[in-house]
This record gives sequence, structure tokens and C-alpha cells, in this order.
Amino acid sequence: MKPAAKFALVLVTAPDLKTARALAKSALQGRLIACANLIPKLESHYWWQGKIESGAEVLLILKTPKTRLAALEKLVLARHPYDTPEFLVLPLSAGSKKYLDWLSAAAR
Repeated sequence: MKPAAKFALVLVTAPDLKTARALAKSALQGRLIACANLIPKLESHYWWQGKIESGAEVLLILKTPKTRLAALEKLVLARHPYDTPEFLVLPLSAGSKKYLDWLSAAAR
């Protein structure tokens, strides 16, 4: 397995910065992620309960080893205010050795 294949990016949207920051902090404190990027002022458009909705959200990009995915998902689902929070996992195909080494050491 390539070194990068051991890691994933997880996408989670949150209703506001306060919620996003709390989710990121909890995941970092639990060593479930090495890093969280928060992108505020995201505009989301989606189907919900039979109609089209839209709203402002914050996107979290979480960097984690695949071995921590189950625990990270459990944390997000338990602490997220949405009924159906986004939790999408994107596999990594490549990355710099130095960064991947750091990621591995930071989230364990």
C-alpha cells in the first residue's frame, strides 16, 4: 500500500463557525485528526425533505489516518446538530513524505 493510501480527507459541513470549531477541537483533542481546515461562508444548495433548500455553512476538511475513521464518524454524528450530517471520506492517492509522516504522528 502506498503511504498516502493510509490516509483520508473527510468533508463535514456545519451550520456555523462555532459548531465547526467545536467539532474540530474535539477531533483534535481525541487525536482523531491531524488537521482541520475550516472554510466559512460556503453556500449550500440541496434537497431536504422533498424540497430544495439553501443556506450558509462552514466546510470542514479533516485529515486523518483511515484507522481513525470509525471513531471520527462516531464523534461527528454524536456532536453534530444536524439530523443527517455530511460525512464524506475521500481517499488520498499521493502526498509528500514529510507531510504524511507528520500526519501519521499527529493523529494516532
